[in-house]
Amino acid sequence: GMDKNERAFTVVGAGRRKEPDVIPVSPWRQIVADIPRVSAVILLLVVLGCILAPCIANHDPEAFYLQHLNEPPNHEFYFGTDMLGRDIFSVLWYGGRLSLVIGVLATVVSSGIGMVYGCISGTAPDWLDSALMRIAEILCSIPYLLLQLLLLACIGQAHVISISLVIGVTTWMNLARIVRSEVRQIRGSEYVLAARAMGGGFFYILRHHLLPNFISPVLFMLVSSIGISMTMEATLSFLGIGLPTEVTSWGTMLALSTRALMTDSWWIIIIPGCFLIITLLCITHIGHHLRREINRGSSNL
Repeated sequence: GMDKNERAFTVVGAGRRKEPDVIPVSPWRQIVADIPRVSAVILLLVVLGCILAPCIANHDPEAFYLQHLNEPPNHEFYFGTDMLGRDIFSVLWYGGRLSLVIGVLATVVSSGIGMVYGCISGTAPDWLDSALMRIAEILCSIPYLLLQLLLLACIGQAHVISISLVIGVTTWMNLARIVRSEVRQIRGSEYVLAARAMGGGFFYILRHHLLPNFISPVLFMLVSSIGISMTMEATLSFLGIGLPTEVTSWGTMLALSTRALMTDSWWIIIIPGCFLIITLLCITHIGHHLRREINRGSSNL
């Protein structure tokens, strides 16, 4: 008998060469391998710097050095000091921690709501699906900033968890629409029908059958929404309705920019602004790369 590793059928013929064995490459591994290296390295350095803030900071980020107000960058204060006498270099790394945490938390909230809502809409009867999508479209038509202002006004004093929740519950609609369209395409598949016939609940089917099929198309949205959430936090803090100024994030550091302009203290604006912009550009670049690779992979199927 044939060895089980050999093929059941062998192609024969004049001049026929033995085909070389091709080792299939996982599409996930290929996508990760092709991530833009420069953006990934810069983002990794920023994240590591924020995680290792206690090791990097050379001053107490909460201390007010009243003898050194509005000092430009020098050998003692690498990025200068602000009008409160805080060391910008030290505050920057601790502030980056909060900005990244808010970006990730808000993305977790928005992706959780968007995925569940999209799956409910995609598997629901047509009348309910239509009603759910109209609700999502109405919410999507209202400017994010206006919704966030209303919610923050109801909450009162904002903190890390509350501002993450506010950003998350106002940015899930586009993700829900994409998930819904993906689920509509696979809800009639045999494995979904079989799981439902065997008594599988909604969340069982979502976790085992729906999620593995739509996670690739929405992966770029999940990555990009981290940057979008960080931008929203910075915007809200800049407007004075986000985190209080005593809580250090990149947004609250930029909230001091109006007073910094009056005193020509460019380093108070430029340095935190550059860190925020570079981080957002890296996240956006990686997100766009994932979308391009996923679209290329789906077009080759």
